[in-house]
Amino acid sequence: MAVYKVTVATGDMVEAGTNNSISITLVGSYGESHQTTVSSLFLPGKEKSLSVHCGQDLGPIVLIRLHKWRLFLEDAWFCKDVRVTAPSGTLYRFPCYQWLEGVTTVEVREGSGKKLVDDELQILKEHRRQELAARQEAYRWKNFAQGWPCCLNVDSISELDSNIQFSCIRATNFTGFLIFQGASHFLSGFLLRRSSWNSLDEMRTIFSRTQGRDIGRCL
Repeated sequence: MAVYKVTVATGDMVEAGTNNSISITLVGSYGESHQTTVSSLFLPGKEKSLSVHCGQDLGPIVLIRLHKWRLFLEDAWFCKDVRVTAPSGTLYRFPCYQWLEGVTTVEVREGSGKKLVDDELQILKEHRRQELAARQEAYRWKNFAQGWPCCLNVDSISELDSNIQFSCIRATNFTGFLIFQGASHFLSGFLLRRSSWNSLDEMRTIFSRTQGRDIGRCL
């Protein structure tokens, strides 16, 4: 009997958790485990730990399968990562960082960076092929107008995969934050100034003090 320690982490953003059922399958170079239930309640920013019992040593863990089942209502889940500790003490990390929606199974490779020529197992070669096909399907291009660069072949952002939508939303929020910070500096340095500048050093001092307050808020 081989026992693997598994830790599943949920992202810390709003609504990252779920009340849908999540289970996991470990896939090693010598075989794979039975599908094991992790939990049916995940909270944002929290981790779930469990033990996966196997009849034999699976060898190096090369990928995992995350299975999501809808109990009553659909509730999307954002998986941050999964860590697997083998009986030998070897730690395997599986960065996920994606949303799981509906009844679905997602395969995640072990986090070590590898090239195509490094994939000796057929299951890894097939996983790479399927991942490439999925990306080609998600990022289809079309001509917006003659002489213009190509754009995504969708009419609105709602047609995109949820993980692509998430990236766009985060980018928009980040851009908005930069604009807000720039406006704050502008207002503090210029519009609220009641007298003329005495020197360039005085300007540097005021802007440094403003930036210091912003850094303090972030910390």
